[in-house]
Amino acid sequence: MSILVCGSMAYDNIMVFEDKFKNHILPEQIHILNVSFLVPELRRDFGGCAGNIAHNLHLLGANPLIVATVGDDAGEYRKRLEEAGLSQEFVRHVPGTYTAQAFITTDEDDNQITAFHPGAMMFSHQNDLRAARGRADLAIVAPDGREGILRHAEALAEINVPFVFDPGQALPILSGEELLHCLARARYCTVNDYEARLMCDKTGRSPEEIATGLEAFIVTLGSEGSRIYTDGGHIDIPPVPIQAVVDPTGCGDAYRAGLLYGIEKNWDWQTCGRLASVMGALKIGHRGGQNHYPGKKEIESAFRSAFGEGLQL
Repeated sequence: MSILVCGSMAYDNIMVFEDKFKNHILPEQIHILNVSFLVPELRRDFGGCAGNIAHNLHLLGANPLIVATVGDDAGEYRKRLEEAGLSQEFVRHVPGTYTAQAFITTDEDDNQITAFHPGAMMFSHQNDLRAARGRADLAIVAPDGREGILRHAEALAEINVPFVFDPGQALPILSGEELLHCLARARYCTVNDYEARLMCDKTGRSPEEIATGLEAFIVTLGSEGSRIYTDGGHIDIPPVPIQAVVDPTGCGDAYRAGLLYGIEKNWDWQTCGRLASVMGALKIGHRGGQNHYPGKKEIESAFRSAFGEGLQL
């Protein structure tokens, strides 16, 4: 069986600002903000939440099916998927559009300023997941077009595929009622700490209350690890030691791939969280969301080194 990975496929245009944003943004002048950052380093990577998650699942040996929409400029990305052996059955071309584009500037403190053009992603609702009935035993609904997120959540509930709700950067465009609608259909939800606060504000519920209707509510905490709310309590997952922070882009997606892999294997939440943390740590040592290629042995070794116990993928 496969894991359906619903979300964006995008080209990431990544720039590195060799200083700190806080040295150039004056709080007292924020109402007339007009700043320019010199970015000597620029590269274009394959990205998007669905693409990144699928890449990491593939590294783990899972069978992801990407559910995404792309534009007229997707030829290079499609070639990459073909070379990696990733199915494009549910990658839909939307004529007259660009593939989603992210323009990301990262500073020395690993803060990011991102501009995002959704392009073909706004037509993600054209992918009808009912066509995937009987093809998958797990799914994730990651950031995507608003209507696509809502329709995918509804369709997955209809075809009885349990899914992780991962609203991420789409949280601002979803109302509290829409978030509750998706949460009522999801089996799991994952967000970062900022997104968790925004979700709580929008829904009027605490993390513990959100977790009540789910098997688990997973909140990543950056360098402090992550917290998994489940069974009326919570499990704290420690961070994995990192030798060098090269680029945080895509770390959350790598984490989610680890979660999905563990959920599919029916592992306990501590093991799922630990593998997710390892995947995020392995990614952060490489630039871009899909430029890391650890093998299973390297992932198992990193797990053993971080937590002092073995893991077999």
